[in-house]
Amino acid sequence: MSGQPQADERVAFALPRTMTGASLHFCPGCHHGIIHRLVGECLEKNNLGESTICVGSVGCSVFIYNYIDVDAVEAPHGRAPAVATGVKRARPDRFVFGYQGDGDLAAIGFSEIMHCANRGENVTIVFVNNTVFGMTGGQMAPTTLVGQRTTTSPGGRNMNTDGAPLNMSELIASLEGTAFSARVAVNSIKNIKQGKKALQKAYRAQSGEQGFSFIEFLSACPTNWKMDPLQANEHVGQTLVQRFPLGVFKDIVE
Repeated sequence: MSGQPQADERVAFALPRTMTGASLHFCPGCHHGIIHRLVGECLEKNNLGESTICVGSVGCSVFIYNYIDVDAVEAPHGRAPAVATGVKRARPDRFVFGYQGDGDLAAIGFSEIMHCANRGENVTIVFVNNTVFGMTGGQMAPTTLVGQRTTTSPGGRNMNTDGAPLNMSELIASLEGTAFSARVAVNSIKNIKQGKKALQKAYRAQSGEQGFSFIEFLSACPTNWKMDPLQANEHVGQTLVQRFPLGVFKDIVE
């Protein structure tokens, strides 16, 4: 080879070993793929791949176990925090995380997530907020913005009849059992780096047995927003972060 690098030496950006390498099924411009990669990278960095159990939800995130190479359990719609609680109590030696969308977590599963956090269950929940029910038809979600049109709010969300969007990270932070709660985004390199840093902190909360940890990712949904990928990415930075400010809302992790 006369000094030529081998093929694996020329790879500048390889998948973490905790990812399967399967082609993603998400729509063009969707941020789930980026978030999956961050989840995988942090699992690898913390050597958690062999000791992790993922609890998948119902929605666009339902097939996470096809992409993250860890043991997985499928939960009924909205029940991932309850299932994660059972898994962690049965196997306290495992790192347990749930992966949920806003319709799944904040609507159908609102009771489950609030009580899981309030009890201080030593699990981590990754919450993907794209302000709409994605896979199930594009309906209005608890995080849908005022004025946002969906299949069940064709005239836009009405504050008087539908109430205000829920700020889940702040709600979770207000509960005594929560050790860490943060909101991040993946619409820019800077935000991706901050998101990975916050995800690492959420993992550390569980590994240190310090209580419930929660991280919210603001995510694009070009299909249901009826935007192209670039417009959707800009919408996250220009609109979503105005309504859902980024930041750490509770951190007692040592």
